[in-house]
Amino acid sequence: MTAGSRILAMGHYQPSRVVTNDDLAATIETNDEWIKSRVGIAERRVADGESVADMAVFAAEKALASSGLTAADIDMVTVATCSSIDRCPNVATRVAARLGINAPAAFDLNTACSGFSYALGTADHAIRAGATRNALVIGAEKLSDLTDWTDRTTAVLFGDGAGAAIVTGVPDGEEAGIGPVLWGSAPEKGEALRIEGWQPYIVQDGQAVFRWATTALAPFALEACEKAGIKPSELAAFVPHQANTRIIDGIVKRLGLGPDVIVAKDIVHSGNTSAASVPLALSKLIERREVPSGAPVLLFGFGGGLTYAGQVVRCP
Repeated sequence: MTAGSRILAMGHYQPSRVVTNDDLAATIETNDEWIKSRVGIAERRVADGESVADMAVFAAEKALASSGLTAADIDMVTVATCSSIDRCPNVATRVAARLGINAPAAFDLNTACSGFSYALGTADHAIRAGATRNALVIGAEKLSDLTDWTDRTTAVLFGDGAGAAIVTGVPDGEEAGIGPVLWGSAPEKGEALRIEGWQPYIVQDGQAVFRWATTALAPFALEACEKAGIKPSELAAFVPHQANTRIIDGIVKRLGLGPDVIVAKDIVHSGNTSAASVPLALSKLIERREVPSGAPVLLFGFGGGLTYAGQVVRCP
């Protein structure tokens, strides 16, 4: 049993192929101005020949290299994803095999865009319970496999990528670096965003998702802060799911953040990467040294299901 856990290090990976709004405008009826004004995206990354597991491995390698730990130290691997085409073996076991992690607890978790916060909360609980010492937590998505590139309402939104965290326990007497998770869902609204069937495409009622996100979610984000004993004005950064800049702005407006709080908007260059979006954006903030080590950061994911989850973490 430990007093809690903390993030030791982060890592991220995006494929090299950039698809701009002008690229999309050449094949479907849309344009750069319309996309930027509606969702705030300028470009996204699309994987060619790389799987969800490939991207998860690349992000995990970077996180592990930065953590000071080795594969031998990891005893849990969990991957948040809703886009893996292969059902078995799961992504987590494939990541573990390629990294040389011996006999870990290994499982995938699917709550779509809130997946990383769900997985991080699950790893934190396992460490607190004494079931795990060091966990590798990954959000990885290849949404290009599930995107109908002829549908102008969804083709402009999604991208591919992965983000990873190394999570470890903290000794008694040391402050936990991962606050209590606030998680939940609105299953009665689940039809608003779907990936169904054997050869699925993402289907979304964009207006329904937008209304839910901009009206219902801010109180949950505030509750995540309250659980951690942190006021929104004390946050150093807010890293929401990168769904839409207008949704992000709507939530921010209701949170009462301090004027110096950094709000992640990686969506401009990455698009919506579902479960990868929060760790991807957080890892970039850390890489650019925009948030000091130890500073409180609110993570908050939301999306398909409709699910949501968030927690305050201390920046590694």
